[in-house]
Amino acid sequence: MSDSTAQIDLWPAPTASGAVDATVTVPGSKSVTNRALVLAAHSTEPGWVRRPLRSRDTVLMADALRTMGVQIDETVNPDGGEAWRIIPAGLHGPATVDVGNAGTVMRFLPPVAALADGVVRFEGDARAYERPLHGVIDALRVLGARVDDEGRGSLPLTVHGAGSLAGGSVDVDASSSSQFVSALLLSGPRFNKGLELRHTGRTLPSVPHIRMTVDMLRIAGAKVDAPQDGGARNVWRVAPSALLGRDLTVEPDLSNAAPFLAAALVTGGRVTVPGWPRRTTQPGDALRGIFTRMGGTYELGERGLTFSGTGTVRGLTADLREVGELTPVIAAVAALADGPSELSGIAHLRLHETDRLAALAKEINVLGGEVTETEDGLRIRPRRLHGGVFHTYEDHRLATAAAVLGLVVDGVEVENVATTAKTLPDFPDLWTAMLAGATPAGRG
Repeated sequence: MSDSTAQIDLWPAPTASGAVDATVTVPGSKSVTNRALVLAAHSTEPGWVRRPLRSRDTVLMADALRTMGVQIDETVNPDGGEAWRIIPAGLHGPATVDVGNAGTVMRFLPPVAALADGVVRFEGDARAYERPLHGVIDALRVLGARVDDEGRGSLPLTVHGAGSLAGGSVDVDASSSSQFVSALLLSGPRFNKGLELRHTGRTLPSVPHIRMTVDMLRIAGAKVDAPQDGGARNVWRVAPSALLGRDLTVEPDLSNAAPFLAAALVTGGRVTVPGWPRRTTQPGDALRGIFTRMGGTYELGERGLTFSGTGTVRGLTADLREVGELTPVIAAVAALADGPSELSGIAHLRLHETDRLAALAKEINVLGGEVTETEDGLRIRPRRLHGGVFHTYEDHRLATAAAVLGLVVDGVEVENVATTAKTLPDFPDLWTAMLAGATPAGRG
């Protein structure tokens, strides 16, 4: 990790003048959008993805599918908001895919490329070359694909698509990323023999994301047997079948709601997120319970989710294995709590956009905090914090965590806040608009 901020803009994180009171419309879910695009590309008829998230990760996914022959037309819903019309075609190469640093693109698309007719090359950002792909690469070879990665188990790599893939049974250690499982399941209906996947590792992070994949496959017409239905533990079966074009409206991204709900908690205010679903597989739904344990309250009704702070922020002991992506903002709130916190089950975060555990410990400590890494998480002892530069390492969730700290700590400067465009476009504008609704201290 470099401390250099040369030629990188520093964003002065705004401090809240009092209790926040705002309604924040959160853009669509990245996880749902990118899964919907892959499933639509595999379908036998056109489909719609309405109110998709437009961010760096989703644009990379759409552009990658276009390079392999999928037609994606962008239009507008009659009632406003974007709508993408996906018209599947014969997948083909030659093509070059830029994955950026998007885990969903680098992992979901090699199985798609194995079904294409031709060669597909995968490249990306420097950090993407350090992120593990071995689970997908090794599995594809077992299932009949030819993949050249020069033994790295990571990018860059080339998939030699043959127009079809045998499929069958495969063992995968997905301990480092649940995306290994989702990547193979999403293309499993197109394999000649379907897919039987067994996770062989000791742990499996982010299980809600796999449940999301299974639910979306079923909506598209696939037959899936999964552990969530009482089936064999750590085994998924997907029957070979045609997928149907669907008309899907994307839910708000609940994980991206985390900093806004945190703002209500740490300022003793109130934030409403419209459109919060009553039932969802998104991991971000766990924020309701987690932030309640940390001192807040919520109501889920027709207006959406309204979360309120109570003026008290409590420490937390929690296993975040299934909701690891929420860790940065939770850690920021914990650094402002009235007692210590211990967050566990998140060793896999060392392999995300950056080593999130090391980065959070280092950057919060630079501001005067006391955060130590454990074998699989963080131990946080609140201390009086002060201003300083918070480095983000091109990680969108570190940037939003820094913004939460800046609400109550004067002088926090966020390096490269533009990295939030990866999944949350216009974050600085959304943040300042929320703060425009802050209630001055002593009022209301």
